[in-house]
Amino acid sequence: MNLKEAFRYQNKLNDVLGKTQMFLNDSSYITTTKKTYLYKKANPEAENETVLIENDFDYSDNINDLIEFSMYLIEQKKKLLLKICECKKNLPIDLDGEVSLNRYRQNLSRVLRGMNETKSSEKVDTNAGVGYRFNNEGNQVSYRCDVETVTTINFDRKLTRKYSMQLSEQADKISVDVDKCLIDSVVDYTPPFDVNCTFEEIFEDYLQNK
Repeated sequence: MNLKEAFRYQNKLNDVLGKTQMFLNDSSYITTTKKTYLYKKANPEAENETVLIENDFDYSDNINDLIEFSMYLIEQKKKLLLKICECKKNLPIDLDGEVSLNRYRQNLSRVLRGMNETKSSEKVDTNAGVGYRFNNEGNQVSYRCDVETVTTINFDRKLTRKYSMQLSEQADKISVDVDKCLIDSVVDYTPPFDVNCTFEEIFEDYLQNK
């Protein structure tokens, strides 16, 4: 498989392991409950009755198998991770570093493009302001006035445009390089089950081959 397939399979292992742990983390799945009605204690002529509370869990009889299955999945994750690491060492670029850096390039490019769309402006709001003065009687009274608002950008639009384009071009180039690495690489790992199998199919196959 190539790196792209390996990452997809890694996600599949995470999903299957997550579902297994969800089962094991639910007390209603991993316990059996029975209730005994102590009729005889209240009525010597009656007999006690025990009722088993059934659950609808498909794997009620396989809890220990699910525990073992979890350990098996962890080992598969470890094997795949080691093979992915080996593969990455032979790549022409630092894949993780460039992917991470590319996110920052793309984010900054978007920020700079947004700055480019910011414009200087002027406007006058009629009677939007309030002032105070003393009238002829010496009393303080309010009066209305217009408010002029001037907004001016305080950055070099040529600079933001230049770096926005530069970052975008760099990000596109790195994206192409990353895609090439993902497809052309070889990860020496044999998947134990098909990535499209359901949890039920994977677990049943595990039980048959353990």
